[in-house]
Amino acid sequence: MKKRLYKNKILYSFLTITTVVFFAFTQQPKHITIYLAGDSTMADKAVNTYPETGWGMPFKVFWDSTVTVANIAKNGRSTKSFITEGLWQSIVDKLKPGDYVLIQFGHNDEVPTKKTATTEVQFHDNLVRYVTETRAKQGNPVLITPVARRKFDANGKIQGTHDVYAEIVRKVAAEQNVPLIDLDRESQALLQKMGPDNSKMLYNYLDKGENPNYPDGRADDTHFSELGARKMAEIVLADIKHLKLDLANRIYVSHLGVK
Repeated sequence: MKKRLYKNKILYSFLTITTVVFFAFTQQPKHITIYLAGDSTMADKAVNTYPETGWGMPFKVFWDSTVTVANIAKNGRSTKSFITEGLWQSIVDKLKPGDYVLIQFGHNDEVPTKKTATTEVQFHDNLVRYVTETRAKQGNPVLITPVARRKFDANGKIQGTHDVYAEIVRKVAAEQNVPLIDLDRESQALLQKMGPDNSKMLYNYLDKGENPNYPDGRADDTHFSELGARKMAEIVLADIKHLKLDLANRIYVSHLGVK
Protein backbone atom coordinates (compact mmCIF):
# COMPACT_ATOMS: atom_id res chain seq x y z
CA MET A 1 0.00 0.00 0.00
CA LYS A 2 2.79 2.38 0.99
CA LYS A 3 4.67 1.46 -2.17
CA ARG A 4 1.62 2.28 -4.30
CA LEU A 5 1.13 5.62 -2.56
CA TYR A 6 4.80 6.42 -3.13
CA LYS A 7 4.46 5.65 -6.83
CA ASN A 8 1.31 7.81 -7.04
CA LYS A 9 3.15 10.71 -5.42
CA ILE A 10 5.99 10.39 -7.91
CA LEU A 11 3.49 10.29 -10.81
CA TYR A 12 1.59 13.30 -9.45
CA SER A 13 4.82 15.26 -9.03
CA PHE A 14 5.90 14.37 -12.57
CA LEU A 15 2.55 15.50 -14.02
CA THR A 16 2.64 18.72 -12.03
CA ILE A 17 6.16 19.57 -13.19
CA THR A 18 5.28 18.67 -16.78
CA THR A 19 2.22 20.94 -16.68
CA VAL A 20 4.21 23.85 -15.24
CA VAL A 21 6.95 23.45 -17.84
CA PHE A 22 4.38 23.19 -20.64
CA PHE A 23 2.68 26.46 -19.70
CA ALA A 24 6.00 28.16 -19.06
CA PHE A 25 7.22 27.42 -22.56
CA THR A 26 3.90 27.78 -24.37
CA GLN A 27 3.66 31.40 -25.48
CA GLN A 28 0.23 32.80 -24.74
CA PRO A 29 -1.13 35.34 -27.27
CA LYS A 30 -0.35 38.83 -26.06
CA HIS A 31 -3.09 41.40 -25.88
CA ILE A 32 -3.29 43.73 -28.87
CA THR A 33 -5.37 46.72 -29.93
CA ILE A 34 -7.00 47.24 -33.31
CA TYR A 35 -7.31 50.96 -34.03
CA LEU A 36 -9.94 52.10 -36.52
CA ALA A 37 -9.06 55.32 -38.37
CA GLY A 38 -11.75 56.62 -40.66
CA ASP A 39 -14.96 58.59 -41.23
CA SER A 40 -18.66 58.38 -40.42
CA THR A 41 -19.21 55.09 -42.24
CA MET A 42 -16.89 53.45 -39.68
CA ALA A 43 -17.50 55.60 -36.59
CA ASP A 44 -19.33 54.94 -33.34
CA LYS A 45 -22.64 56.82 -33.27
CA ALA A 46 -24.44 58.88 -30.65
CA VAL A 47 -27.70 57.44 -29.34
CA ASN A 48 -29.72 60.28 -30.88
CA THR A 49 -28.59 59.22 -34.36
CA TYR A 50 -29.70 55.57 -34.11
CA PRO A 51 -30.43 53.47 -36.08
CA GLU A 52 -27.54 54.97 -38.08
CA THR A 53 -24.61 52.64 -37.36
CA GLY A 54 -20.94 52.73 -38.33
CA TRP A 55 -19.49 49.36 -39.32
CA GLY A 56 -16.85 49.73 -36.62
CA MET A 57 -19.56 49.21 -34.00
CA PRO A 58 -20.51 45.58 -34.77
CA PHE A 59 -16.89 44.91 -35.76
CA LYS A 60 -15.94 45.08 -32.07
CA VAL A 61 -17.94 42.02 -31.01
CA PHE A 62 -16.22 39.50 -33.27
CA TRP A 63 -12.96 39.29 -31.29
CA ASP A 64 -11.69 37.14 -28.45
CA SER A 65 -10.50 38.49 -25.12
CA THR A 66 -6.95 39.15 -26.39
CA VAL A 67 -8.17 42.01 -28.60
CA THR A 68 -9.41 45.52 -27.84
CA VAL A 69 -10.95 47.53 -30.67
CA ALA A 70 -10.44 51.30 -30.33
CA ASN A 71 -12.70 53.09 -32.79
CA ILE A 72 -11.15 56.54 -33.37
CA ALA A 73 -13.12 57.15 -36.59
CA LYS A 74 -15.23 60.33 -36.56
CA ASN A 75 -18.00 61.75 -38.68
CA GLY A 76 -16.89 64.06 -41.48
CA ARG A 77 -13.17 63.38 -41.22
CA SER A 78 -10.74 63.11 -44.10
CA THR A 79 -7.10 62.04 -44.08
CA LYS A 80 -6.28 65.73 -43.61
CA SER A 81 -8.68 66.68 -40.80
CA PHE A 82 -7.96 63.41 -38.99
CA ILE A 83 -4.37 64.68 -38.74
CA THR A 84 -5.03 68.37 -38.02
CA GLU A 85 -7.47 67.55 -35.21
CA GLY A 86 -4.93 65.30 -33.49
CA LEU A 87 -6.92 62.10 -33.96
CA TRP A 88 -4.11 60.42 -35.85
CA GLN A 89 -1.53 61.42 -33.25
CA SER A 90 -3.74 59.96 -30.52
CA ILE A 91 -3.33 56.58 -32.23
CA VAL A 92 0.41 56.92 -32.84
CA ASP A 93 1.05 57.87 -29.21
CA LYS A 94 -0.59 54.66 -27.95
CA LEU A 95 0.56 52.20 -30.62
CA LYS A 96 2.42 49.17 -29.33
CA PRO A 97 4.34 46.56 -31.32
CA GLY A 98 1.87 44.09 -32.80
CA ASP A 99 -1.12 46.43 -32.79
CA TYR A 100 -3.13 46.92 -35.97
CA VAL A 101 -4.43 50.10 -37.60
CA LEU A 102 -7.30 49.76 -40.09
CA ILE A 103 -7.38 52.88 -42.27
CA GLN A 104 -10.44 53.82 -44.34
CA PHE A 105 -10.89 57.29 -45.83
CA GLY A 106 -12.13 58.84 -49.05
CA HIS A 107 -15.71 60.01 -48.54
CA ASN A 108 -14.70 63.44 -47.28
CA ASP A 109 -11.36 63.71 -49.09
CA GLU A 110 -12.94 63.49 -52.52
CA VAL A 111 -15.59 66.24 -52.25
CA PRO A 112 -13.92 69.49 -53.38
CA THR A 113 -16.57 71.72 -51.78
CA LYS A 114 -15.79 70.41 -48.29
CA LYS A 115 -13.20 72.00 -46.02
CA THR A 116 -11.88 68.52 -45.37
CA ALA A 117 -11.15 67.88 -49.05
CA THR A 118 -7.70 66.80 -50.20
CA THR A 119 -6.16 66.73 -53.62
CA GLU A 120 -5.30 63.35 -55.07
CA VAL A 121 -1.63 63.95 -54.24
CA GLN A 122 -2.43 64.98 -50.67
CA PHE A 123 -4.64 61.93 -50.19
CA HIS A 124 -1.85 59.67 -51.45
CA ASP A 125 0.76 61.30 -49.24
CA ASN A 126 -1.43 61.23 -46.14
CA LEU A 127 -2.02 57.51 -46.57
CA VAL A 128 1.72 56.95 -46.95
CA ARG A 129 2.24 58.90 -43.73
CA TYR A 130 -0.26 56.71 -41.90
CA VAL A 131 1.51 53.59 -43.11
CA THR A 132 5.00 54.88 -42.34
CA GLU A 133 4.21 56.10 -38.85
CA THR A 134 2.35 52.91 -37.97
CA ARG A 135 5.31 50.81 -39.02
CA ALA A 136 7.70 53.08 -37.14
CA LYS A 137 5.94 51.96 -33.94
CA GLN A 138 6.08 48.31 -35.12
CA GLY A 139 2.36 48.33 -35.77
CA ASN A 140 0.55 46.71 -38.67
CA PRO A 141 -1.30 49.00 -41.12
CA VAL A 142 -4.19 47.72 -43.23
CA LEU A 143 -5.61 49.96 -45.96
CA ILE A 144 -9.31 49.88 -46.80
CA THR A 145 -10.93 51.49 -49.82
CA PRO A 146 -13.93 53.74 -49.02
CA VAL A 147 -17.13 51.76 -48.62
CA ALA A 148 -19.73 52.16 -51.37
CA ARG A 149 -22.60 54.59 -51.44
CA ARG A 150 -25.92 53.27 -52.64
CA LYS A 151 -26.25 54.59 -56.20
CA PHE A 152 -27.93 52.73 -59.07
CA ASP A 153 -28.50 53.82 -62.65
CA ALA A 154 -31.86 53.62 -64.42
CA ASN A 155 -31.14 50.02 -65.41
CA GLY A 156 -30.48 48.90 -61.84
CA LYS A 157 -26.70 48.75 -62.19
CA ILE A 158 -24.63 49.88 -59.20
CA GLN A 159 -22.52 52.98 -59.81
CA GLY A 160 -19.15 53.64 -58.22
CA THR A 161 -18.80 56.98 -56.46
CA HIS A 162 -15.24 56.59 -55.15
CA ASP A 163 -13.46 55.42 -58.31
CA VAL A 164 -10.53 57.88 -58.25
CA TYR A 165 -9.83 57.87 -54.53
CA ALA A 166 -10.38 54.14 -54.13
CA GLU A 167 -7.79 53.59 -56.84
CA ILE A 168 -5.32 55.76 -54.91
CA VAL A 169 -5.79 53.51 -51.86
CA ARG A 170 -5.04 50.48 -54.03
CA LYS A 171 -1.97 52.22 -55.44
CA VAL A 172 -0.56 53.08 -52.00
CA ALA A 173 -1.20 49.54 -50.80
CA ALA A 174 0.79 48.17 -53.74
CA GLU A 175 3.60 50.72 -53.40
CA GLN A 176 3.99 50.22 -49.66
CA ASN A 177 3.29 46.47 -49.65
CA VAL A 178 0.37 46.91 -47.27
CA PRO A 179 -2.55 44.49 -46.91
CA LEU A 180 -5.58 45.84 -48.80
CA ILE A 181 -9.27 45.31 -48.12
CA ASP A 182 -11.17 46.50 -51.20
CA LEU A 183 -14.38 47.40 -49.43
CA ASP A 184 -15.48 49.64 -52.30
CA ARG A 185 -15.64 46.79 -54.79
CA GLU A 186 -16.96 44.21 -52.35
CA SER A 187 -19.71 46.42 -50.97
CA GLN A 188 -20.73 47.37 -54.51
CA ALA A 189 -21.00 43.67 -55.31
CA LEU A 190 -23.26 43.17 -52.28
CA LEU A 191 -25.48 46.08 -53.30
CA GLN A 192 -25.74 44.77 -56.84
CA LYS A 193 -26.73 41.35 -55.56
CA MET A 194 -29.46 42.84 -53.37
CA GLY A 195 -30.71 45.26 -56.02
CA PRO A 196 -32.01 48.85 -55.88
CA ASP A 197 -34.94 48.16 -53.54
CA ASN A 198 -33.65 45.54 -51.11
CA SER A 199 -30.32 47.35 -50.69
CA LYS A 200 -32.17 50.16 -48.90
CA MET A 201 -32.29 47.83 -45.89
CA LEU A 202 -28.53 48.29 -45.53
CA TYR A 203 -28.75 52.07 -45.25
CA ASN A 204 -30.48 54.52 -42.96
CA TYR A 205 -33.85 54.52 -44.69
CA LEU A 206 -36.81 55.36 -42.47
CA ASP A 207 -40.43 56.29 -43.14
CA LYS A 208 -41.95 59.38 -41.59
CA GLY A 209 -42.80 58.70 -37.96
CA GLU A 210 -40.94 55.38 -37.90
CA ASN A 211 -38.23 56.53 -35.52
CA PRO A 212 -38.28 59.44 -33.05
CA ASN A 213 -34.73 60.41 -34.01
CA TYR A 214 -35.97 61.07 -37.56
CA PRO A 215 -39.60 62.23 -37.24
CA ASP A 216 -39.70 63.33 -40.89
CA GLY A 217 -38.15 60.09 -42.11
CA ARG A 218 -34.76 59.51 -43.70
CA ALA A 219 -33.37 58.46 -47.08
CA ASP A 220 -29.61 58.18 -46.60
CA ASP A 221 -27.53 56.39 -49.23
CA THR A 222 -24.22 56.83 -47.38
CA HIS A 223 -24.73 55.78 -43.75
CA PHE A 224 -25.74 52.33 -42.62
CA SER A 225 -28.54 50.71 -40.71
CA GLU A 226 -27.57 48.16 -38.06
CA LEU A 227 -27.94 45.43 -40.68
CA GLY A 228 -25.81 47.29 -43.21
CA ALA A 229 -23.06 48.02 -40.69
CA ARG A 230 -22.95 44.36 -39.73
CA LYS A 231 -22.72 43.26 -43.36
CA MET A 232 -19.82 45.65 -43.99
CA ALA A 233 -18.05 44.48 -40.84
CA GLU A 234 -18.44 40.88 -41.99
CA ILE A 235 -16.80 41.76 -45.34
CA VAL A 236 -13.82 43.25 -43.50
CA LEU A 237 -13.56 40.25 -41.18
CA ALA A 238 -13.76 37.80 -44.07
CA ASP A 239 -10.95 39.66 -45.84
CA ILE A 240 -8.81 39.60 -42.71
CA LYS A 241 -9.14 35.81 -42.83
CA HIS A 242 -8.58 35.68 -46.59
CA LEU A 243 -5.40 37.77 -46.25
CA LYS A 244 -4.23 35.33 -43.54
CA LEU A 245 -3.26 38.13 -41.18
CA ASP A 246 -2.11 36.98 -37.74
CA LEU A 247 -5.13 38.85 -36.50
CA ALA A 248 -7.43 36.29 -38.09
CA ASN A 249 -6.67 33.72 -35.38
CA ARG A 250 -8.38 35.96 -32.84
CA ILE A 251 -11.75 36.10 -34.58
CA TYR A 252 -14.06 33.88 -32.54
CA VAL A 253 -17.41 34.18 -34.30
CA SER A 254 -17.42 31.94 -37.38
CA HIS A 255 -21.08 31.00 -37.82
CA LEU A 256 -22.34 34.38 -39.02
CA GLY A 257 -20.91 34.40 -42.50
CA VAL A 258 -17.31 35.17 -41.52
CA LYS A 259 -15.45 32.22 -43.01
